[in-house]
Amino acid sequence: MSASAWDVVGIGESSVDEIYRLPAAPAPGAKMPIGSRRIRYGGQVATTLATCASFGLRATLVGTIGEDEHGSGVRRALEQRGVDTTHLIQRPARHRHALILVDERNGDRTVLWERDARLSLDASDVPRDVIANTRLLHVDDTDAAAAIEAAGIAREAGIPVTSDIDHVDDRTDALLALVTHPIFAQGVPTALTGEANLERALRTLRRAHHQMLCVTLGAQGSMLLEGRQLYRVPAPAIQSVDTTGAGDVFRGAFICALLRGDRPHEILRFANGAAALSCTREGALDSVPTLQDVEKLLNR
Repeated sequence: MSASAWDVVGIGESSVDEIYRLPAAPAPGAKMPIGSRRIRYGGQVATTLATCASFGLRATLVGTIGEDEHGSGVRRALEQRGVDTTHLIQRPARHRHALILVDERNGDRTVLWERDARLSLDASDVPRDVIANTRLLHVDDTDAAAAIEAAGIAREAGIPVTSDIDHVDDRTDALLALVTHPIFAQGVPTALTGEANLERALRTLRRAHHQMLCVTLGAQGSMLLEGRQLYRVPAPAIQSVDTTGAGDVFRGAFICALLRGDRPHEILRFANGAAALSCTREGALDSVPTLQDVEKLLNR
């Protein structure tokens, strides 16, 4: 066991999710009944860290929460799942809110969100001592300046950096220059390179400091480039209920497998299994599986 205080430090976002289950994806002019409506908690990095904690890793979240009931609810939900919240910063704002529309036929979802600008995490908010005392840093691209600052600190200390990169803006290249294990949403490599073929896009993006480049492919599984070797592993077949948080669970499982020294093919298989299980449950934090759940699925 490493002497570091943390296995994983996460820099990024948490959210309160208002989930509406609908008989179909809404089309322009559509009118339809609501199957159910529930309040759940999630967010990109919050869900990833909850997954890490579920698998036995010591995880802490550096981010912001609002001074409302949902900010308090997010903190409680994370603590109940074993994620340390002592580095959360409370701001005088309503917590980030997402409206999630789930198609009951296949679990596909549409996410509509709002976030008060006062919830932004600044580079000056990043705790250098916390990052320097972890085995791995995980960042999202919500507050790019903070993510870049944190990734720079980690790289100086020789600490691996994973990422949740789900969109492209003028800070993406700077973040990629610091991340050692970028994990992309499916459309991002093409958006960055203009290359429609994902394998060629990953090879175009690869730089010397990139130990692995990974892209999530939803129901088709995932792809990973290590050096010149490409790996592609399909996802287990499941009956999807809600895909909310599946990519975040994938990242948490990826981190767990990476830290225990799994080979690339095994990392993808394990992460695919965890993400698939999360799709069989509603919500983000509430969909996080246990290590035993994943092992049972993969050994069936």
